[in-house]
Amino acid sequence: MIIVCITGASGAILGIRLIKELLQRNKKVTCIVSQSAWQVIQYELHTDAKTIIDILKSQNLQNNLLQNLKEYSPDDFFAPVASGSFPFDASVIIPASMKTVAAIAHGYADNLIHRVCDIALKEKRTLIVVPRETPMSSIHLHNLYTVALNGASVVMPLPAFYNFPKTIDDVINFIVGRVLDLLHIEHNLYKRWDNEDNNR
Repeated sequence: MIIVCITGASGAILGIRLIKELLQRNKKVTCIVSQSAWQVIQYELHTDAKTIIDILKSQNLQNNLLQNLKEYSPDDFFAPVASGSFPFDASVIIPASMKTVAAIAHGYADNLIHRVCDIALKEKRTLIVVPRETPMSSIHLHNLYTVALNGASVVMPLPAFYNFPKTIDDVINFIVGRVLDLLHIEHNLYKRWDNEDNNR
């Protein structure tokens, strides 16, 4: 089971696309969306949806796949994932606001998103952080360094240009694909670098 958390930074579509790709590969997913993230989602996606399930239904994702998705409020400390004894394979924060990164770096688990990150680190499980901010201050960089030093993978949401992206979808697919790579999940979301192939 993979936990996907969406926080209040621009780029919520990255988290939603990741959830969709995971479900389409029959993975069990738990998602937690912060209150600030919902404001971003409604603004950037032009939607008044109140749940991720509603958004994915509007994208025609099959009901049988949606049965593998559970949603919890960031205030729900009685959710199963709030306990270190509850098994999950990985937690992905996509996008991660700098507030969330700071909370993770300093063990400040004041909501369920921060708590599952705290659990991932202390239980030595996979934690992937996709920060969405630029430029970054030395404080941001120090917090990201601290998170990485303690076992998390930091995936900057930067496009590759060797595969000649033509649309925003191409950029999204590359970033989500790189996260899937770290989760060891097969996909064909982007064309991988092959120098021999490119020189033919």
